[in-house]
Amino acid sequence: MNDFGVRDVDVVVIGAGQAGLSGAYHLRRAGLEPDRDFVVLDHAPRPGGAWQFRWPSLTYGKVHGMHALPGMELTEAATDRPSSEVIGEYFGAYEDAFDLRVHRPVDVSAVREGEGGRLLVETSSDGGYATRALINATGTWDRPFWPRYPGQETFRGRQLHTATYPGPGAFAGQRVIVVGGGASGTQHLMEIADVAAETTWVTREPPVFREGPFDEEAGREAVAMVEERVRLGLPPRSVVSVTGLPLNDAVRAARAKGVLDRLPMFDRITEHGVAWNDGRTVEADVILWATGFRPAVDHLAPLRLREPGGGIRLDGTRAARDERVHLVGYGPSASTIGANRAGRAAVREIRRLLDRERSAPRDVECVSCGPVGAGRAPTGRSRTMPQPRAPFGADLADASQPGRDRQAAAAH
Repeated sequence: MNDFGVRDVDVVVIGAGQAGLSGAYHLRRAGLEPDRDFVVLDHAPRPGGAWQFRWPSLTYGKVHGMHALPGMELTEAATDRPSSEVIGEYFGAYEDAFDLRVHRPVDVSAVREGEGGRLLVETSSDGGYATRALINATGTWDRPFWPRYPGQETFRGRQLHTATYPGPGAFAGQRVIVVGGGASGTQHLMEIADVAAETTWVTREPPVFREGPFDEEAGREAVAMVEERVRLGLPPRSVVSVTGLPLNDAVRAARAKGVLDRLPMFDRITEHGVAWNDGRTVEADVILWATGFRPAVDHLAPLRLREPGGGIRLDGTRAARDERVHLVGYGPSASTIGANRAGRAAVREIRRLLDRERSAPRDVECVSCGPVGAGRAPTGRSRTMPQPRAPFGADLADASQPGRDRQAAAAH
């Protein structure tokens, strides 16, 4: 921590991606005021959550699973613009519209037990916060998963991960092995194949392509499968891992050309490529690991929330081992629509916790959610919920055109 010292707040939100902004919105809606009753901390340099780090060739038209944040629609934007720009601008406008006052860049180093029943949130640049409740919305982007294989350190070519994927131009004329059967792996492979000398696709399990629409019932089934793992205290799988890959025109064309002909996982890495125990080898200049991400929750380690199975068991959004801690965008809520709902559910539980702990109740009018308060004397600041402007992007597109309702799982 630094010279800011420790400040008391009722709620700390860690992360300002979809899940964190949803939680902050619902805290605001419940009558809590940013920088007085709650604070939002984000380690990224600018608005946009993990979207701001996505590769330039991932245009908004290629995005599936982007659902509008609560209270402010994202109208249809130019589909050929990078999603990092479109969604970053939308998140920034959202923060301004609801006056969420996100602190950035702020790195949270640890959350541990504090004094008087509070949690102590320690940061490297913004001091510490003694808080009654925590909404953890740190996602997965900061923890790319790199599998380990024999001989990996001997490879003379280049190895990189989706987290640092620069776009297809960097692979022109090269022999590229793409590892991973998820949405990112197929997207990388299809665009690299247009410029590379040769591509090879390797996956641990045979990919499952999904025919037809991904309807509400299929979505519920997918979420239920992920939720069951979390309920058992196991590390969560992403929602998209149980939905299959959408079979669209681009995928059909790639399959017809042989781009998506998949090989099973290799057994070792050599100086010049990869090899299987049956004697097969593939030479390569680049190995691109599209192997996904893991939840970024190491800062919560001092609270000992993990179960023997390695995951954090949840009751709704609440950590089973500590009712003050809520994880949103984790496990079953790791999609944009799931994050929205989890933010609302977490705030509902936090309000109950604050009501129980408040030693000097003070009713505060909230149009839609009843009495709530932090037990402090009024400061003169209004608790009126800011009203959003027109739907974001209305000046970029025909405002009469309805935005798409993208309720599928997010790309990772």
